[in-house]
Order: sequence, then C-alpha cells, then structure tokens
Amino acid sequence: MNAMMMNRRRSNGALLSALLGGSLFSLPAQAQRLVRDALGREQALPAVAPGRVLALSERDLDCLLALGLKPLASTQGRAQAGFPPYLAARAEGVASLGQFAHPSLDRVLAARPDLILAGGLADAKLLAQLERIAPTLSSHSGADPWPLSLQRVANWLGREAAAADLMQRYAQRVAGLRQRLAAQQGRTVSLVRWTPQGPAYMKGQAFAGLLLGELGLARPPRQQEAGPGHSAPLSREALAEIDADWLFIGMFGSGAAHDPQALAALLAQPEFRELRAARAGRVRQVDAALWTVTGGPLAALAVLDDVERLMLSVG
Repeated sequence: MNAMMMNRRRSNGALLSALLGGSLFSLPAQAQRLVRDALGREQALPAVAPGRVLALSERDLDCLLALGLKPLASTQGRAQAGFPPYLAARAEGVASLGQFAHPSLDRVLAARPDLILAGGLADAKLLAQLERIAPTLSSHSGADPWPLSLQRVANWLGREAAAADLMQRYAQRVAGLRQRLAAQQGRTVSLVRWTPQGPAYMKGQAFAGLLLGELGLARPPRQQEAGPGHSAPLSREALAEIDADWLFIGMFGSGAAHDPQALAALLAQPEFRELRAARAGRVRQVDAALWTVTGGPLAALAVLDDVERLMLSVG
C-alpha cells in the first residue's frame, strides 16, 4: 500500500471518528448567543459574527452574496454541474462542496467553518454529522419565502442593515415594474420546468410564481395548487395544463436536465403549437436554475429583469 493511500485512510478514519465521537468545536459560555433556525432547533453561535461560513443550498449562497459576504465553499446548484449561472460571477473563488444534499464531509471538515448554513436539508443524520463539525443552521424549510431566509441569515451574521436595504430595493423594483406591466394585468402566466421526462408545471408557492403574483399577474388555475415544487411530467395529451396567455419554460444550463433538442421537439409538437401562448408568440425560455428552484434576493432581482425584458417587448 503506497503512502498516499495510507494517508487517505488515516484522514477518512479520523473524520469518521470525529463525526461519531462528538463535537469538534466548543465555545466558552460567555461567548455564545443562542439562535433558532427554520427547523426550530436552537444552536449556539459566537457572540462575534462568524467569519468562516459554508453554504449548503442555492438560497444560502444567494443570501450570503446578496449581503456582501462570500462563503468559503458551497454545494452546487440542484441538477447542475456547478453553481447557478446567475450567481457564478459573484461566487468566483468559492470552493465546491459537491452536490446539494450530498456534500463532501471531508471538504466540510477541511474548511474549518465557524457556521454551516444548511437550508433545505431534511436528512437528520447528515445534519447531526454537520453539527459535530460546526454550528449548523437551516435558513429555510418547506415553503418558507426567501425574504424570511434573508432575514434569518442577516440576523445570524450581523447584516441586518444590508438586508433592509435589499428589501427596500426589491420593493421599489416590484412597484415600478408592476406599473409598467399595467397592459398585462388580467393575463395568465404559466411557469414550467423542462425535465428529461417532459414538461412539469410549477405549483402555487413556487418562488417565481409568487413573484409574478406580486407583479399583479395570475397563474392558470391548475398551477395554483399548494406546494413550492413542481408537478409530475406531463404527457402530450395533458399539455393543456400548461396553457396560458404567457408561457415561460425553464431549462437548466448543464446537467442531466439540459436537453435543448428535446425541448425543441416539444415546441414543434402540434399539441404544443395549439396552446394559446404559442399561437400568440408568447412562449419564452428562461433559466431553470433561476426561475424554478428556491429563489433568493439576487434571484428575485434577476427574475424581475427577465420579466421586464421578456414581457414588455410584446403587447
């Protein structure tokens, strides 16, 4: 057995022992402040805002970057080969921790974090392992809206003023764009994610769907069902469920769900071409990593930019 393999085994053994044997960190009682996360769990944080932070979801990465903070490392975007494209430039220099929900514990441990943001993770065993490395907080759970996550992260990291400025900027942007979209009021907007099995519509509490509602735009009745996720993929016979005055189809820019040829085939199907949006020339392709995931302050502002660009060029 060569030296490299022996060192790797020692490293893995030390990691496993640490994770199973107890916490790797401790704080003096006088240096702690207790906070509660989205899962209702109490965690002790340093009295001084943590400086070495890891992000284990797109929303956590989005919130940190929006607050002017760059994490040491982050998991990649869901169903993608890297960070979400709309965050890539801001996230330059941020190391990868692997896939969402499957972070590399070796990399997490090597980063020596002060705080791990684990929004959206539901694996109790994984959360317990992460808690033994550093305080681990969930910024969102279920259908929690992104402004709530932003406020939590800002409170944990002492960036309340920056969060307030962001929310003011967002509110002003929404109000201005809603006025400019006055001619579109009363029209419906269908929000769809392309999957390898076919199109799936986003449900009523999906991030971008809620944002469209703030702009005074309605979703088709079928797309108002409860939940933040998406439907099962639809067959050709069920395409009427994505019909609306406008149709936005989200495709990921990388990964298994990136299949432009399959999407082009859908757009060419007679059943699709009979949809109201298709007949009116109001079908638009958007970035699924931006429109159909969990959202965040930077995602919200970017979606508003897309809406302005895509909807105000056509009557």
